[in-house]
Amino acid sequence: MNKEISEISALIGDQTRSIILWTLLDNRAYTAIELSNIVETSAQNISIHLSKLVNAELLSVESQGRHKYYKLSSQEVASAIEGIANLIPKGKHRKIFTNNSNIKYCRTCYDHLAGKIGVEITEKLLLENYIKLEDKIFKVTEKGEIFFKDFGINILELKKQRRTFAKPCLDWSERKHHISGSIATAMLNKMLELDWIRKIANSRAIIITSKGKKEFNEKLKINIQNEN
Repeated sequence: MNKEISEISALIGDQTRSIILWTLLDNRAYTAIELSNIVETSAQNISIHLSKLVNAELLSVESQGRHKYYKLSSQEVASAIEGIANLIPKGKHRKIFTNNSNIKYCRTCYDHLAGKIGVEITEKLLLENYIKLEDKIFKVTEKGEIFFKDFGINILELKKQRRTFAKPCLDWSERKHHISGSIATAMLNKMLELDWIRKIANSRAIIITSKGKKEFNEKLKINIQNEN
């Protein structure tokens, strides 16, 4: 086990590969050319790094036409990268967020919402007794089943999926937990579908629409500030 942990740590710890993994946290697939432009390295060099990450099963690759598309292989990989980000000393956060306040306020964490808004949503779900924390996982209450049904989310279908249903995920910018798992993914997708939120091209930052501000206030009593 020591050898395997050392090898994985070395793979992730390389600066080029860490940028690749951090970029792919937006849960979108990228070509090698796109990643080479982001990392600012040659096509040959990016190919070597991507091959190492795929061989280690940290990335998955899918061919479509003349291109190959790379993405994180699983939610567990995303959680590991986010977990490493949680080790950044608090004193460095102010410098990191000087020009990235939108990322801190509301962003995607792989396939669910994170940042201040992600944490606030989780806190409101707990406060309203829609979910409760038991044995380090979230469970939906009877009151919560009604809430999610009204929101258009089928709890029973989500529980059939072969993945974690609902669990706390430590938010690296807020240092508090937000909700992750299939229910959090369903919430993100529903909010996008209803135009409460919108994704920003080439960014994990999320825009909250005027409609979204109104709905967040009415449905969860979350007051969206103008800083986003």
